[in-house]
Amino acid sequence: MTDTDQTRTGGCRCGAVRYRAVGKPKWVAHCHCKDCRKQTSAGYATWLGYETAAVTWEKGAPKQYASSPGVERGFCANCGTPLCFVGQRWAGEIHILAGTLDDPASIAPRAHTFVIDAVPWAHIAPGDKRFWQTPKEGGPMA
Repeated sequence: MTDTDQTRTGGCRCGAVRYRAVGKPKWVAHCHCKDCRKQTSAGYATWLGYETAAVTWEKGAPKQYASSPGVERGFCANCGTPLCFVGQRWAGEIHILAGTLDDPASIAPRAHTFVIDAVPWAHIAPGDKRFWQTPKEGGPMA
């Protein structure tokens, strides 16, 4: 399978919202920021970043919540499953939560963002890239 042939599907827990993402994600990473932890009720969130046009909502659509200025987080209005993130900071992108993929084993995240906010018990594998915030704010930590 070539990168352009890659298609991933996913959706919410109850099945009311389904999506299709076509092509290779721009990036795959774990985010340790406080907002992502709150959205997912987890130690960190794992995201796939796609060009907006690469993702289509095939059944239903997420309800949007303006979580902070310039940021909307999408979730299923029926079951509450968090699904996506869109922000002015990443114009033209949509970020999909990896836990909503039908086959989350199809990805291999190797980067961690916002490690400055990481909880002490979060495991970061040796060799994974680590960023204090995001790659846009500086290269990987040593």
